[in-house]
Amino acid sequence: MGWHEVPGADALGEDEAMGVMLGERPVALCRSGGAFYALHNVCTHQFALLSEGYVEDGCLECPLHQGRFDLKTGAPRGAPVTEPVRVYPVKAEGGKVYVDLGD
Repeated sequence: MGWHEVPGADALGEDEAMGVMLGERPVALCRSGGAFYALHNVCTHQFALLSEGYVEDGCLECPLHQGRFDLKTGAPRGAPVTEPVRVYPVKAEGGKVYVDLGD
């Protein structure tokens, strides 16, 4: 029940992010190193959609103040970010991508 298909994920290029609403949750789906990652799409520093930022060096950079979050753990990797962002498990099966929101 917790797995949600991400529509359009197959069009996501390397080192790109896209924002999607899965149920009631904003999710940033990213592709880096050939793998998919899913993070909560709102920066923990100040309201900004992370999916509008940049994917680089295993991090997602916030477009507002350039704080960076680790794609695998959600840990802050650059000021002014000090609080981690939530990450969600991702799986790819049969050409489709799914995110587990834990609901």
